[in-house]
Amino acid sequence: MRFPCSAASFRVALAVCATVGAAAVGSATASAAPPAPVPSLDLASYLGVWHQLAAVPAPFSLNCAGDTTATYTLEESGDVGVYNRCRTWSGGVDEIRGSATVTDPATNAQLHVSFPGVPGQDQRTGAPNYIVTALGPDYSWAVVTDPSRLSGFVLSRTPSVDAATWNDIDAAITAAGQNTCVYLTTPTTGGRTDITPLCAR
Repeated sequence: MRFPCSAASFRVALAVCATVGAAAVGSATASAAPPAPVPSLDLASYLGVWHQLAAVPAPFSLNCAGDTTATYTLEESGDVGVYNRCRTWSGGVDEIRGSATVTDPATNAQLHVSFPGVPGQDQRTGAPNYIVTALGPDYSWAVVTDPSRLSGFVLSRTPSVDAATWNDIDAAITAAGQNTCVYLTTPTTGGRTDITPLCAR
């Protein structure tokens, strides 16, 4: 998930980002090898709408208050179209469009995501920055991170999941070499309304 930073940053959100970012760096340096992608990802099954249920806070998402979604579509080029959308703190909508290119044809689970006009993210090709490290049954949920483990997203086809699924997600995050405490829940209509570290939910 990527969103352009808002000029009106929130001090509390920035403090959370700084704290969580430091924890994420510690986790990343503890494991030198990049997280492993799932053995095989069927792109056709992965397309569609995903709800963000939790994420590692990042500056580009400070403007998002909840109802964050990612919609993936197949482009004529064979790449994946990316449309990210969220509800802002003022009740408006923040959105951005980009594309994703598979960098690992052996698994299809590592991609390079780019967004035109966003500094540092505008190159259509490059190293993987989006790794699907876990997938639920029937592609019902996914855990995504990057080689450095500094980002993280919990995606679901539905705005909420049951306790057993959350336990599976926690285990997947840990298996990827991350700490569940650096992930904060994302408020969703029809799901959780709080912002809480996964380790304390």
